[in-house]
Amino acid sequence: MKKKVLMLTLIAGTLLISSCASKKELLNCQTENKELSSNYQDSKEQLAAAKARVVSLEDQLSQQKRDYASLQGSLDKSLTNANSNNINISKLVDQINESNLYIRHLVEVKSKSDSLNLVLTNNLTRSLSKDEMKEVDVQVLKGVVYISLADNMLYKSGSYEINDRAAETLSKIAKIIMDYKDYDVLIEGNTDNVAVNPTAPSMKNIRNNWDLSALRASSVVQYLQGHYGVDPKRLTAGGRGEFNPIATNDTEIGKQRNRRTQIIITPKLDQFMDLIDKAPEDK
Repeated sequence: MKKKVLMLTLIAGTLLISSCASKKELLNCQTENKELSSNYQDSKEQLAAAKARVVSLEDQLSQQKRDYASLQGSLDKSLTNANSNNINISKLVDQINESNLYIRHLVEVKSKSDSLNLVLTNNLTRSLSKDEMKEVDVQVLKGVVYISLADNMLYKSGSYEINDRAAETLSKIAKIIMDYKDYDVLIEGNTDNVAVNPTAPSMKNIRNNWDLSALRASSVVQYLQGHYGVDPKRLTAGGRGEFNPIATNDTEIGKQRNRRTQIIITPKLDQFMDLIDKAPEDK
């Protein structure tokens, strides 16, 4: 009898230890799975950035090849007609070399700009919450970063005054703007085609959608300057009224998409003017 009791006790202890070990292994597996999922997401983002970089470099290489072929054709033609036209081949070669240096310089500048824009966009999107991403659209088009925000997340209803909800999102955008000091920022207001109601208290002295869009852009500019210390010399406020729609105004969803404010981040214009000044001159 005692032996039977002892055996039952040993069996129960073994099952208990096995159960504890299984739970521990399960917890370890769950922790490892979370780490693997996080690493997988980071790898996907890095791969997407790398692919975008490869596409950019391929485009640049193709353009360089076309430019080189054109310049080589000019040289070949000049060599063929050298005797009859008395062309200074040495001078032409120097001009081609200068042009090649300038082209390489432009490619390097564009590559640097594309890389910065990609990093800027990734930093911004990763800082936004899932709820914010539903109402914030971030795109890079032709070297320019566009951040589009819905009007209901920025302004009080039927007004151009910034609401409390906008503070957190604008703080994240302001940090990006402050980190990239070589970029200028244009705040652009847009509306749907519904005429403003001048009798509404919030619309006092507002004549039309031109006024409303410009005032909304100005509110964002002043908020970035006053609350986050963004240099006002880098900021520009502009309104486009109802005349830059991205969807039809025949539906409520379309009107909602058109009521937006865009924050447009671009390299400073004087940097491009410097590049133009450095272009090789014809001699």
